[in-house]
Amino acid sequence: MDSVAAQVIAEVRELGDAERAAGIARYLQARPGGYGEGDEFVGVAVPQLRVLARRWRGIDRDAVGELLSSSIHEIRFLALLLMAQECARAGDADARAWVGDYRRAVDDGYVNNWDLVDTSAAPVLGHWCVRIGDHTALVDLAADERLWHRRVGIVGTHAHLREGDAGPTLAVAPLVIHDRRDLIQKALGWMLREMGKRVERSTLTDYLDEHAASMGRTALRYAIEHLDPATRARYRALR
Repeated sequence: MDSVAAQVIAEVRELGDAERAAGIARYLQARPGGYGEGDEFVGVAVPQLRVLARRWRGIDRDAVGELLSSSIHEIRFLALLLMAQECARAGDADARAWVGDYRRAVDDGYVNNWDLVDTSAAPVLGHWCVRIGDHTALVDLAADERLWHRRVGIVGTHAHLREGDAGPTLAVAPLVIHDRRDLIQKALGWMLREMGKRVERSTLTDYLDEHAASMGRTALRYAIEHLDPATRARYRALR
């Protein structure tokens, strides 16, 4: 094992707490039949992992690759924080390499829970798509029926929303609108809500005027969360 990766892993394990690990496992459904089934936890809180990420700023790709292939959830979470951190400061060639590593990690099943997706999809892949002016990778992932691939494709568009661009979100929405899985519903509704906040309220309401009647209840509930009560009631009545 890479010596740097081994040192990082030792630091994560030292912060572990068995009682917290059990709680995190329940929260992320690491039970038989849950979406996190089979994952392992040592019980390190996210703020602690963020401190470690800042401490290991400048870590190399090989070490992050070792961390990302760990069976321990928190170590993979830290690896994704590190990857996002390094992507943000990398030149084009290095950023492209980091993004390639990320795509392989998604394909290999290491980005396999909603917290892992949500901490990495936009700052790694979405940010890269903004940088190169091409969101095809996000559309391709949203078109993939595998749960975590699809969620990466949806949540990755948040990077564009932060730039005031609703195009990628509107491009992935028709690919996932009829997917009634809870974690897809929530991701779609979340991005639509962000579209209304970060781009234009009218962009959201125009979308809802056309599609609210065919949306799942969860996606609609998330999407209309910040609208006024009368407007929320009008859209709910369309279901």
